[in-house]
Amino acid sequence: MTRIKIDNLQIHPLLFNFVQDEVLPGTGIESDTLWQGFSAMVDDLAGRNAGLLAKREDLQAKIDAWHIEHRDNLDTGAYREFLSKIGYLQPEPDNFDIAPGNIDPEIADVAGPQLVVPVNNARYALNAANARWGSLYDALYGTDVISEENGQTKGSAFNPTRGQAVFDYVNDFLDQALPLAASSYKDVAEIKVELVDGKPQLSITSKEGTQLVLQDAEQFVGMTIQGETSCALFRHNKLHVELQLNAEDSIGALHPFGLKDVVLESAITTIQDCEDSVAAVDAEDKVGVYRNWLGLMKGDLSANFNKGGKTVQRNLNEDRQYTDTAGDNLTLPGRSMMLVRNVGHLMTNDAVLDQDGNEVPEGMIDAIITSLIALHDINGEKKNSREGNVYIVKPKMHGPEEVAFTVELFGRVEQVLGMAPNTLKMGIMDEERRTSANLKACIKEARERVIFINTGFLDRTGDEIHTSMEAGPMLPKAVIRQQTWIQAYEDRNVAIGLNCGFRGKAQIGKGMWAMPDQMATMMETKIGHPKSGANCAWVPSPTAATLHVMHYHQVSVEEVQRGLLGMEEAPVSDLIQIPLMSKDLIPSTETVERELDNNVQGILGYVVRWVDQGVGCSKVPDIQDVGLMEDRATLRISSQHIANWLHHGICTQEQVHASFERMAVKVDEQNAADPNYVPLAPSYNGVAYQAALELVFEGRVQPSGYTEPLLHANRYKLKNDVVAAA
Repeated sequence: MTRIKIDNLQIHPLLFNFVQDEVLPGTGIESDTLWQGFSAMVDDLAGRNAGLLAKREDLQAKIDAWHIEHRDNLDTGAYREFLSKIGYLQPEPDNFDIAPGNIDPEIADVAGPQLVVPVNNARYALNAANARWGSLYDALYGTDVISEENGQTKGSAFNPTRGQAVFDYVNDFLDQALPLAASSYKDVAEIKVELVDGKPQLSITSKEGTQLVLQDAEQFVGMTIQGETSCALFRHNKLHVELQLNAEDSIGALHPFGLKDVVLESAITTIQDCEDSVAAVDAEDKVGVYRNWLGLMKGDLSANFNKGGKTVQRNLNEDRQYTDTAGDNLTLPGRSMMLVRNVGHLMTNDAVLDQDGNEVPEGMIDAIITSLIALHDINGEKKNSREGNVYIVKPKMHGPEEVAFTVELFGRVEQVLGMAPNTLKMGIMDEERRTSANLKACIKEARERVIFINTGFLDRTGDEIHTSMEAGPMLPKAVIRQQTWIQAYEDRNVAIGLNCGFRGKAQIGKGMWAMPDQMATMMETKIGHPKSGANCAWVPSPTAATLHVMHYHQVSVEEVQRGLLGMEEAPVSDLIQIPLMSKDLIPSTETVERELDNNVQGILGYVVRWVDQGVGCSKVPDIQDVGLMEDRATLRISSQHIANWLHHGICTQEQVHASFERMAVKVDEQNAADPNYVPLAPSYNGVAYQAALELVFEGRVQPSGYTEPLLHANRYKLKNDVVAAA
């Protein structure tokens, strides 16, 4: 394999040819302009990237030493003073307002669910992009939101009893979101929409034959006709609701007033992910990631798959066309507004080498290539960002200095690609301890670009454990969730975002609901996110988005945020309280083994797919056989937790190895139906099994406790061993 040498770069031919043949045509960017500009960026910034990583390690070494010295007398005040002295805690800046400018309403103005999806899986990426609209009937009928009591079983054949339960649920939702004046939808006999003199007219008739009206007539905003189905369009809390009417031969024929379906505007935004949910370790993998992002930005991505014995092709939805109440054309987006999550500052990739043969920082490669690809949207039909922006979520930054570096990196990309300043907007993942402790300063560094902050419990806890590794043994994972610092973390994210002017300009996000099969519980609990003032929250599937969006009809986030303006931030002293196990609490052998098994089963279940199959995110059964959406954040917290207990003698190496062998058998049983699965037992010596062991036994010395270096190394080894064997 001969690399293409341009200036000080050595580019893998797979990446070079992909960019040359598929990406550059239509962008107006010349090949030499791109690669020479990128070469200069690497010359100027790669060394600084390495310096930032070195600073992380230097701070960690100082914190480790302090904790060892003060292990028997951990005073929060002294700890905070020490963190300030070494520069870990920065002075909080004076008040300011962010000014990103020209932000699409999906980001700035509309509160709703947000999907996160591995962009290298074309089918998933398309499903997420098309999840802007979802069937409420399907979401209710096919999930446990409607219980299976009293004969309401779900299945391939329609169950009238269950169908009636769905209709009752929908009537209650409509009464709340689109209330009628002095009546209820259960009393409706007919809803009609028709064009009268070119303008839509809505007619609602009760079972008694009287005319009913909406409490707020302005909620009715338009109509369309799709074959024999007429659709009435409504708006509530800036979200759209479509009632599909007058359909034959459908579930709707059973509805008392012929309501074929209720279609909700659901996943308002989607993060197409190049990072935690993706296993991309080399140039081949990166091209696969970028090719799907290109298809999304050009609008021509498609995927074929088998469904019910038939081959189905999935494409991107077109915009939805209506006639508004004035008789004019009304166009609404048919696709979720897409952000792209680049990788962080840590990893490098062999897709591009520098002049000395060193791999170039992967985050820099992502920045230039994903932005270049986005030119197909912003210089074309603007089907994604109508304001002409590129929304890049940047994860795992440590503190304001690293945010400032990303701001500079984005500016350099804009110069190379001829973009207007601040075209590249930034989503800041508030998931690392040094970022959450300095969040206001981080936001200030990106105040002209920031459009998003988001909490992530798992990564944040993983970093908490690693940062405080020498302080002592950590509480069991379930107990860590109940500690003061977690609530301070979540509250500060909202308070700081609002106090920095996010309202009406940017998203304040909350983390993932990880159990895609437990939608009833999600509906009971996830309403807490809009109630907290967050205007977006992550969900694991299009179905979950259609269900969760009902929460944003129940809660006006705009009003909640208005009431929270000026709220006091939880003090940093609450945030830096370490979730340590009490010195007089010695867990029993049974407790230790139960905690180990829980952690180890999750590690093995995830790693075996990542390393052996290159699957970065999937529904992985937990130790109770409950399917959880897993990515590297889950792996980080579990591996760091065991590493901490090993380090402080809560468990032994022998106990850990025994747990790994027990759980390998269980994971093999859970994956027995997968024809591509490579069993872990009884050999216990496969690449995936060894990688899982390394994550635990080498976890204490991994940079920030991240799992990427070991995962990448083992996946890369396996891929190359397969090639060599062939």
